[in-house]
Amino acid sequence: MSVVRPIGHEDRLSLVEHLDELRRRLILCVVVFMGAFALCYWQNDRVLEIVNEPLDQAQRVECKGQIKDPLEKSACFNRQLGIAAKATADFARSVARDPGVSTATERAAREAARELDRAAASTPRTTGRQPVTLGVTEPFLTTITVAAYAALLLALPFLLWQAYAFVLPAFTPSERRIALPLMSLVPILFLAGVSFGYFVALPRAVDFLQNYNDDNFDILLQARDYYRFSIVLLAVMGLLFQIPVGVLAVVRLGVISTARLRASRGYVILGIAVVAAVATPTPDPVTMLIAMAPLLVLFELSVLLARLFEPKEPRWSWGDEDDEELTPDELD
Repeated sequence: MSVVRPIGHEDRLSLVEHLDELRRRLILCVVVFMGAFALCYWQNDRVLEIVNEPLDQAQRVECKGQIKDPLEKSACFNRQLGIAAKATADFARSVARDPGVSTATERAAREAARELDRAAASTPRTTGRQPVTLGVTEPFLTTITVAAYAALLLALPFLLWQAYAFVLPAFTPSERRIALPLMSLVPILFLAGVSFGYFVALPRAVDFLQNYNDDNFDILLQARDYYRFSIVLLAVMGLLFQIPVGVLAVVRLGVISTARLRASRGYVILGIAVVAAVATPTPDPVTMLIAMAPLLVLFELSVLLARLFEPKEPRWSWGDEDDEELTPDELD
């Protein structure tokens, strides 16, 4: 397969040539996705650890105050037992080193220290509970699914770039000067959105949902549902962070002015709230508000930045009904 050749705005391609270009770009996308999938499946244990980290933080046991959950009580007991065994072993060794004790006492103290060290080492770890699987094949299928989701996240900037590159020849040279810088922002903003989702939105959403009314539930989280929730949330945050690209594009193309965007701020906030509510994988208000906050900041920053690139005269009329409609010649 040859590399996809650049196509200019003046080139006129037949339907077959357009389909051939689309086929080549789809093959490129499949190759990149399969490479990302191979990498993610090779490192699937590391990928699972990364995805499990927010859940582990939310379920991390702290032996303070009154604990009601039986599993947390058992974890705290094991932790305290290990601490006590280690402290007692240190005390037994200090006794054995005392020059004033008899040989029999020294021998008994050293033996006690060895046994206590074994007891402390065999104490069960008190890390957060892991997601559960309910079927014989679920561990394997879930690992494959998580690797595929992670590969899609990893390859999505390239896939978006290929989609933009396919429609780029339809732009005029002046429009292309606008589109190319915006296209370069797509992977950067996507990675920023995924990072925000992983380090900020996902841990808080998991903590809120896992601890909501937990006194009345014995919470066992199924692996399939948790991984789907996590990957969808990260992908949604990456896509929602593309707001600056949309704002800069419509302003630079003269579709709308920054003044009208500022005047319509209330509708924009309502629209962002609706998008955050629909796009986030759960209907809880905490996740929605966490998703809304950076979008509002991005919108305001985009409007400020768009003022630097705003054309002097908008190409589209947004005035009253009696305004004259622009003709195609005037638009050009």
